[in-house]
Amino acid sequence: MTEQGPSSGRRRKRFLSPSQKYEIWIGLLRGESTISEAADRAGVDRSTVMKLRTVAKQGALEALAASRPGVKAGGVDPELAEARAEIARLSEALKEMGVRLMLAEGKGRWD
Repeated sequence: MTEQGPSSGRRRKRFLSPSQKYEIWIGLLRGESTISEAADRAGVDRSTVMKLRTVAKQGALEALAASRPGVKAGGVDPELAEARAEIARLSEALKEMGVRLMLAEGKGRWD
């Protein structure tokens, strides 16, 4: 594939980091720049900025719809995670003790 020159009218493909996308979106929200200015400053096509704006808006709406006031976030409770780890540790220890007991005493008869 050949690289597009300045006379071809196409820009080289440029990928923006999430923080760059966020800064562009915030600038558009605040009215600090237009779509054309933001695209020129970032070195991307205007359609890229339009898509960025659409995706950011949709993501924000979905996040706001999912949030509920007074409800704890879906993160893992550290105490619950610690308790589950302790249960797993004790279960393994109990299995090991059962095996050792079986080996030490041998399997009993089923009389």
